[in-house]
Amino acid sequence: MMTRLLLSLVLLLGGLLAFLGGDGAAQPQPAAVVLDIKGGIGPATTDYVRRGLENAAKDGAPLVILRIDTPGGLDSAMRDIVKDILASPVPVVGYVAPSGARAASAGTYILYATHIAAMAPGTDLGAATPVSIGGQDEPGPTSPFGTKPDKPKTEDGDKPEGKPEGRAPTAHPTMRDKAVSEAIAYIRGLAELRGRNADWAEKAVREAASLSAGAALEQRVIDLVAPGIPALLDAIDGRKVTAAGVERTLATKGMQTVIVAPDWRSELLGVLTDPNVAYILMIVGLYGIIFEFYHPGMFVPGTVGTICLLLALYAFNILPINYVGLALILLGTALMVSEAFVPSFGALGIGGLVAFVVGSVMLMDADVPGFHVYVPLIGAIATVSAALFLFVGAMVVKARKRAVVSGPEEMIGLDGEVVSWSGEAGRVRTHGEIWLARGAGELSPGNRVRVRARDGLVLEVEPEKKER
Repeated sequence: MMTRLLLSLVLLLGGLLAFLGGDGAAQPQPAAVVLDIKGGIGPATTDYVRRGLENAAKDGAPLVILRIDTPGGLDSAMRDIVKDILASPVPVVGYVAPSGARAASAGTYILYATHIAAMAPGTDLGAATPVSIGGQDEPGPTSPFGTKPDKPKTEDGDKPEGKPEGRAPTAHPTMRDKAVSEAIAYIRGLAELRGRNADWAEKAVREAASLSAGAALEQRVIDLVAPGIPALLDAIDGRKVTAAGVERTLATKGMQTVIVAPDWRSELLGVLTDPNVAYILMIVGLYGIIFEFYHPGMFVPGTVGTICLLLALYAFNILPINYVGLALILLGTALMVSEAFVPSFGALGIGGLVAFVVGSVMLMDADVPGFHVYVPLIGAIATVSAALFLFVGAMVVKARKRAVVSGPEEMIGLDGEVVSWSGEAGRVRTHGEIWLARGAGELSPGNRVRVRARDGLVLEVEPEKKER
């Protein structure tokens, strides 16, 4: 009996240990998180990367790989992403891939900020000069910081009069000069933080220089070239990085990866912050509200218009818009609407159309790839707007020429028949009713008359002229 009890305990303990050991062996190895940065970098990209890094930290992911293929984007969005990378407790690898991809402009800054920078063969990076923003001055002809060349010497070799010898005339730095200078300091700071080539980083900003993957590796702009993510993970195995002040040794050989795609929130934000979508939402919103004023009580145009307008204002709040352009669009719309009510012989309508088109072109305040309103879209909406308000104006003019069908004026011009008459007054039947009437001349019952005026409840009539 005792033997059987001991045997049962041994079997139970063995089964428990096997279960625990099997459970521990079944636990999957943590996988690296892959986030894709594609296309123009904007608010939607920032939201996607930020939440991807936060979730990776919560889930205990050992590594985040930013797979980059971008022509650039908004400066504010790029800086937010860089801040998130620098603050991330999870090591971040920047990887320009696949072959043919690029990390241009804002993408170069992001790549410099990552703990490990890598590129696939056949990729490039650079051209990180800040693009011109509407209204900024251009730099001088020989220096990106406004310094102008010396004036030509006279025939005898002397300097022109009025200028101290040996000094070149200078100009005040323009807004673009300041932006370039600040961008150089920013990218040099990132390069020094990660131990990469800071001089070439400055060249990428000052001269819009670019490099292929192989040249970037030779000049210590990146850490390695890898043909794919598996090769990348094998190559960085054992490297030491410092993330959020903590030094870590990467153990990535053979590590699995999981690609995290943008969720519905990021997708929706990406659609709303597309300048063309925001522009269309604004136009639909304006037209919906205008139509509601034309036909009060329909509710649907006003409700849809208000929603579209609020969504457009939300997008404009986080996009680099030119408020002068927005004001011109609103003014142009108001002038085209006014054309239907004010007889300006087309002056208000034409002026409104011009203001609408100019404002639409000026609406985006930065020449960033992917963040401008397409000119064909502006032309199409301007054409539709002009046609719409011309149609409304024509309907208004046509309505003004119609006979009055209500009110006291409705009676004027109606035909009638004399019921009784004495002197210059009597009664006439018109409009199915018998009215008091007065008129010059002798009239007899049965004569046809025409109403030419109305004074209260008395009609002024005249004999109906017979056509020959």
